[in-house]
Amino acid sequence: MTESIAVESFPYFLEEHGMLRRTLRRFIADRVLSSGDAWEEQGYVPREVLREMGTLGLLGMRYPPEYGGAGLDTLANAVLAEELGRSTYGGFAVTVLVHTDMASPHLYHAGRPDQLKRWMPDITAGRKITAVAMTEADAGSDLASMRTTARKVPGGYVLNGSKMFITNGVHGDLYFVAAKTGEPGRNHRITMFAIEKGTPGFTVARALKKHGWLSSDTAELAFADCFVPEENILGEEGRGFYALVKNLQNERIVLGAQALGEAMKAIEITLDWVKQRRAFGAALWEKQAIRQRLSMRLAQVEAARALVFNTAWRETKGEDVARDVSMIKALAGTLVNEVMYDCVQFHGGMGYMRESVIERMARDARVQAIGGGATEVMLEEVAKRI
Repeated sequence: MTESIAVESFPYFLEEHGMLRRTLRRFIADRVLSSGDAWEEQGYVPREVLREMGTLGLLGMRYPPEYGGAGLDTLANAVLAEELGRSTYGGFAVTVLVHTDMASPHLYHAGRPDQLKRWMPDITAGRKITAVAMTEADAGSDLASMRTTARKVPGGYVLNGSKMFITNGVHGDLYFVAAKTGEPGRNHRITMFAIEKGTPGFTVARALKKHGWLSSDTAELAFADCFVPEENILGEEGRGFYALVKNLQNERIVLGAQALGEAMKAIEITLDWVKQRRAFGAALWEKQAIRQRLSMRLAQVEAARALVFNTAWRETKGEDVARDVSMIKALAGTLVNEVMYDCVQFHGGMGYMRESVIERMARDARVQAIGGGATEVMLEEVAKRI
């Protein structure tokens, strides 16, 4: 089977990035490919698997060694995301990436020293799995529509409201929750709170059933007079909106890398298929339309990968990449779905069967144009900057 047709010629890759890629491929071959179907059936990734990743240093690569991290850069997390995408199990990939790149960065960037000391070592070791609770049934990309509130009381805040579509929501341990504080109106601003599972008034209302990403546990969360002490405020009161926006840049880089890892792997799988599958006396690869379409898809994916890794490199240098990450999310989310459409088509009837890897990958890819910023919203973000 085709191992990889990705071209690794980016000049900013270091030996550490290559070692990371090799470690991830070994781990996925040994632990994921043999068990992924069972995780799809049960609806979540076993926490012992995530602890194993923590032991290998894969859950805190950008965090400093004092918290159990590796002290690497954004490029490392883009490599992580791409290889997780190549695993062919999108639910496994997003379980890890929400923990490493969408939830825990809120603590690392805004947490006080005592909060970092309290939680970060367990996060990088995989002993505590994190989730970020921002989205609501009526508030996704439109954060201003958020209805969850946090009312100031002596010693802390009381939260009321609900959150929807929360990855790691069922089996998570530590949740970073966005709520509106202050009086309704102009001063009704967003604040972030760190809330541990088991906190009175905080419940997992229900586990959600999804079209894809079946090995990722997703939940609706409920807060009913949930008291959160002042020491669990994350960052400054009323400044949570800016924390959410800041972290979206990193989130969109890794989601783009994940999508392109999926797309590249799907092309590899389909190349193997069309070179072996015969129709009308010859392999499908001999049909000009098929080989030219796959060649174009490969060119598009390689070009998009260059944008992802170049943006990750620039972000590491401290450059403003707000426009570029929105481009990445829009482009990668659309492209991976176009690639999957062709790959299912070229697999014929087998591409529609649940026993086919491509069928699962196509289902998993659909949300890439929705989650983390819908394509249409991302294009509006680009338009604002041109």
